[in-house]
Amino acid sequence: MSSPFSLSARALSLKPSSTVAVTSRALELQKAGVDVISMSVGEPDFDTPQHVKAAAIHAIESGKTKYTAVSGIPELREAISAKFRRENGLDHAPDAVTVTSGGKQALFNAFFALLNPGDEVLIPAPYWVSYPEMVALTGAFPVPVPTHAANGFQLDPQALEARVSPMTRMIVLNSPGNPTGAVFPPEVLKAVAEVALRHNLMIVTDEMYEHLVYDAQQVSIGTFAPEHTLTVNGASKAYAMTGWRIGYAGGPKAVIAAMNALQSQSTSNASSVSQYAALAAFQQHEETTQFIGMALKAYRQRRDRIVEGLNALGLKTPTPQGAFYVMADTTRIHPDELEAARIILDDARVAVVPGTDFAAPGQVRLSYATSMDNIEQVLRRLDELLQQRAHNESRTR
Repeated sequence: MSSPFSLSARALSLKPSSTVAVTSRALELQKAGVDVISMSVGEPDFDTPQHVKAAAIHAIESGKTKYTAVSGIPELREAISAKFRRENGLDHAPDAVTVTSGGKQALFNAFFALLNPGDEVLIPAPYWVSYPEMVALTGAFPVPVPTHAANGFQLDPQALEARVSPMTRMIVLNSPGNPTGAVFPPEVLKAVAEVALRHNLMIVTDEMYEHLVYDAQQVSIGTFAPEHTLTVNGASKAYAMTGWRIGYAGGPKAVIAAMNALQSQSTSNASSVSQYAALAAFQQHEETTQFIGMALKAYRQRRDRIVEGLNALGLKTPTPQGAFYVMADTTRIHPDELEAARIILDDARVAVVPGTDFAAPGQVRLSYATSMDNIEQVLRRLDELLQQRAHNESRTR
């Protein structure tokens, strides 16, 4: 009997995640009582700051639980506008700011507001897995621009410009980056902005990790090309508010208006309670700054330890300048990163993310948004794994 429905070509075009098998296997092991340490989760292990939680409780008790404006409550958009001026040097009035249900929705809205079928979008690789998939859903084509571990995954503006074609409409940037932790320096961002201006391209910059920077200068590319740049950010990473689902964007008013129109026909406003919680994060600067400082100090210590440990094991790992991820070369374990991730999970009981969907062959991503104790255990388990594999290889010779 034939089915009464068929899936859309758009739904069928989505690539299945190469990490699903590894993730499913990790869950199976955990359900069976196996002690698996997860290094795969891209969220802070710190709790949401107390002043943010208190603001949410107050919002609930005050009855601020109704629909809001699609673009967000005025107070939050004003606070984000002030934040853009204070921290980024960007002049986005409140009506040039929109609040979304997480940073991912801001990106989704932006791509659907700006792209047409057949357009091309330049994306430095390795990249966050959702960029090319969201671009492809619009009917546009993602065009990877490779970066390399040897120089810390830094972007070459000339290599970027070499991939500009008559169909290119957009450049997507992520600095600090997921999965690499790379931070693009001001001179590189200025050069990329000049490429955008020469070819009349839009820049969509994802600055979700802007507060998690260690050994570099964080600059917003919008300062070099304000009319060509949409800046996307959110409360998830810096304020440990992943589950609250608050993202935001600032840019040209026409782009923001189009994003709001799209949002009005999809999710409508972000959670009202979450908006008031985020408002406290933006307005109570002293408490928020103290929280970020505490988290940044911990992340730096963890980063230094995991990079040192992985390199000592022969798993080449560049030192990231930002975010809370490292990319480790696992070809010593297996040339294929999916198989390497499976071996690490099954034999070392450590869950990592294979680089397949990041366009990072031969590498896996580990998140150090976890305790130092977990990091030490992971390094011990990987050491034991490598020693056992070396022993087995010597016996078969």
